[in-house]
Amino acid sequence: MNGEPEPISPEARRALAQELGDLQAERESVAETLQVTDSAGDRADQADELQRASEVARLDARIAEITTRLHQADLAGRPRTDAVGVGSTVTVRFADGTTETVQIGEVANELEQTSVTADSPLGRALLGRRPGETVHYDTPEGSASATVDSIT
Repeated sequence: MNGEPEPISPEARRALAQELGDLQAERESVAETLQVTDSAGDRADQADELQRASEVARLDARIAEITTRLHQADLAGRPRTDAVGVGSTVTVRFADGTTETVQIGEVANELEQTSVTADSPLGRALLGRRPGETVHYDTPEGSASATVDSIT
């Protein structure tokens, strides 16, 4: 990850767009409960109001983060298919002969089961590799290897 806008996979884009929609709906719901009155209320009311205002601020921050990330992804264009990069969908063959198709993402929660973060041992090993290249990386169980079968 070089500081330049990074692409994201179509699946990651859909997941972020879904999260954005959910957050916007939640924000609207919480914001509607905020009081717009001049009365001070009791301390419990004030504490509750402060908590809801804090929740709106948290939601606003995440909404801004996702909006920025989607904009950056638009600037970056489609994920690479010539070499593994952030946003790539990669099919790898492990030393035991099994294959798995994974998404190279920035964060693990972009996708649920098939994501590999770019800063994980496997993700770091795959970045920049091309089909046919074998990578070696460390796991908690020891050294492992995998060969890039394809990039889509």
